[in-house]
Amino acid sequence: MQVNVSARHGSLSTHDQEVIREKAEKVRRLFDRVNAVQVTVDMQHQESPHVEINVSAEHAPDFVASAEATTVLSALDGALAKVEQQLRKFKEKTTGHKSTGVKHITPVAEPE
Repeated sequence: MQVNVSARHGSLSTHDQEVIREKAEKVRRLFDRVNAVQVTVDMQHQESPHVEINVSAEHAPDFVASAEATTVLSALDGALAKVEQQLRKFKEKTTGHKSTGVKHITPVAEPE
């Protein structure tokens, strides 16, 4: 899985980049088919940074979430929560609605 971290209107410290990368890699535990995660931090307003996460998965639409908070890491946590919710909902739709197989249906005796 590929994780890209980029910053607009400023720069991130190497410590912040590593923390962002570690937290973004945990998205993989929810959905196995994740190919890439793009994290963009917008530092235009220093008092409220904006974080956007774009998750690309196999055979699925892109999942996009953004959040704004007082620090970069708290904004990242908010955006990750939104992406995780989207991934859980998509996985529930694709794997949870299977019909009962024919061999598991109990036969009903007809009256004679």
